Amino acid sequence: MAKDELIALLRLQNIPNIGDVIAKKLIGCCGGPAAIFDDKLKSLLKIDGIGTHTLQGIHDKEHIEAAESEYNSIKSKNIGYSYFMDEDYPSYLKHCIDGPILLFKKGNIDLAGRKIISVVGTRKITSYGNAFCEKFIADIAPLNPIIVSGFAYGVDICIQKAAVKHGLQTIGCLAHGLNQIYPRVHAKYTTDIEKNGGFLTDFWSNSTPERENFLKRNRIVAGISEATIVVESAEKGGSLVTADIAHSYSRDVFAVPGRAGDKYSLGCNNLIKQQKAHMLTSAADLVYLLGWDVPDKEPKTVQKQLFVELDTVEKSIYSYLQKDGKQLLDSIALQCQLPIFKTSSTLLNMEMKGVVRPLPGKLFEAI
Repeated sequence: MAKDELIALLRLQNIPNIGDVIAKKLIGCCGGPAAIFDDKLKSLLKIDGIGTHTLQGIHDKEHIEAAESEYNSIKSKNIGYSYFMDEDYPSYLKHCIDGPILLFKKGNIDLAGRKIISVVGTRKITSYGNAFCEKFIADIAPLNPIIVSGFAYGVDICIQKAAVKHGLQTIGCLAHGLNQIYPRVHAKYTTDIEKNGGFLTDFWSNSTPERENFLKRNRIVAGISEATIVVESAEKGGSLVTADIAHSYSRDVFAVPGRAGDKYSLGCNNLIKQQKAHMLTSAADLVYLLGWDVPDKEPKTVQKQLFVELDTVEKSIYSYLQKDGKQLLDSIALQCQLPIFKTSSTLLNMEMKGVVRPLPGKLFEAI
């Protein structure tokens, strides 16, 4: 991109009343970023939805100086960038009306032709959430998706560490500039992530992690991927905001269910109850509901990895239901030589794993 075009984009980003939606409208009407500043104010005011308040200070010297300073920082620190009309700009994000006009990047990010999913959740991840993240990534790894998250405490860093462990490309979307890392304790993970993936942000290099920045960052997490997964969340939280944004973009949203009453399962359970998210109990659920093709290479191995493991009792019940079809709880207990209470609790665990489902009349069937 030519220097004048990049500086024009930076000027647009720095003008308070011009957000990404208005900036795209101006670019489209004027024929390019630099052309906006060549046009007279009278001409710009003729554009539908553009008023004097929006364009206030558009030619102020401070915005020019700030843009030139950021341009020099980008060049001196070798920061990559993607314009929203470039081929390397994330394809899913292009369809988001409020997607950034300019993304800054660092690392070895390659999105071309790749499956992309975002995973978010509480910063206070439990052992249940941690175990789910580890198993989910291990099971989905054969399909080689890109894993996106926010590089925050809890679910974010857990899922990204698991992705690195299994050789998957992972991207951290930051709520600040690329000249720093927040939280600082996560700096030790940056090298591994940049080797196979990297970091994205629409904040300038001198931007600090202000509270409002995280909400703005969430639109990138939600918009860059085909689907967003919420692993754990309290009744309120940033991950639920991300899920809502993904829903507004008409993207698939998944939530990992938890026990009723568990603090960090309330958000996920509510998403499922309100039909704002699909229940996700395993990687196989995601693959099935998104219609992903399992690779032809070693299909049996991949299929086996995608489905959850069952213990001896669960295998006995599953085999019985597969062979004889729908069965009553009493019949299952009798056939498998189990007490009723044990059968009932095992069926609940199997339901959570997504291998059986309850039917009216106290019947159960294998999925």
